[in-house]
Amino acid sequence: MKFGQVPVEEAIGALAAHSVRIGEMVLKKGTLVTLDVAMRLKQAGVETLIAARFEPGDITEDEAAFQLAHALAGNNVSLEAPFTGRSNLHAETAGVLLIDADAIHGLNAVDEAMTVATLPAYKPVVAGEMVGTVKIIPYAIPEVLLQQGIERAGKSALRIAPYARQRVGVVSTILPGLKPSVIDKTLAVLDRRLEPAGARVTQDRRVPHEAAALAQELASLAGGDTELIIVFGASAIADRRDVIPSAIERAGGRIEHFGMPVDPGNLLLVGAIGGKPVIGAPGCARSPKENGFDWILHRLLADVPVARADIMSLGVGGLLMEIVSRPQPREGGESEAEA
Repeated sequence: MKFGQVPVEEAIGALAAHSVRIGEMVLKKGTLVTLDVAMRLKQAGVETLIAARFEPGDITEDEAAFQLAHALAGNNVSLEAPFTGRSNLHAETAGVLLIDADAIHGLNAVDEAMTVATLPAYKPVVAGEMVGTVKIIPYAIPEVLLQQGIERAGKSALRIAPYARQRVGVVSTILPGLKPSVIDKTLAVLDRRLEPAGARVTQDRRVPHEAAALAQELASLAGGDTELIIVFGASAIADRRDVIPSAIERAGGRIEHFGMPVDPGNLLLVGAIGGKPVIGAPGCARSPKENGFDWILHRLLADVPVARADIMSLGVGGLLMEIVSRPQPREGGESEAEA
């Protein structure tokens, strides 16, 4: 594509690169300069114009944006008709956004003329929400450049994992001094978290904060129709040998990982019993504010695997808020609501 300032008469057949006011008329950027337009510009005293002229092998901005967006769109992602070099991608269903980050980085590294921006990976989305946008900067790009971009983008770099688990079993452990109202409020907060996924609490169990009693309830839930089990401990998990992890193992389950580089949310545990995922919720999960529990909960509701490596990769961006009043480690103890 040729681009630059040329005499008005040489701009015929090209696109106006910028908007130009001609009396009461405005020649908008991107408008084709016809003979009539050129004559009006001359009559208005305009001698030169910054114009863009396509060359053989050029692909227009809209077509290029659409082709790149089409390459990026995977399962449950739809495309919006391109406009001014932009093609937006939208979620077709509620779920969790999955992204091939290497493909996105690779495409953006090909040339400054092609760009793609997305929401954060693993973000919960609703149907119709924009999850990405492709923008072609100039009015056209060479086809060979477009093909390089498509090659680097690969296929289906953006896709939505729809919510798949709907029946959630909850076990709350009890210690003297823990009011029933605290548990009730915790369940109400959980209900609001589950609502976007179309999930609900189908089992609500309450047992003493003891490994044997908890193990019995966990085994019972794992043998039923619940698809995800969440444990809210009366006391936060402090060690892999604590009550909640011990109960999971007694119930025939295993601990996938304990601890999380997300704050609030450090004391989260992920395990499984009979193939069903189990979350040992951190104390901050009782709060409606976003915390690490949200990140893991929505992945599991969408049946997205959560392995040790997945959790340990969350540190960058994992500092969700600063609590100025929080004491230094071991000074007065850590509040379970913050952990």
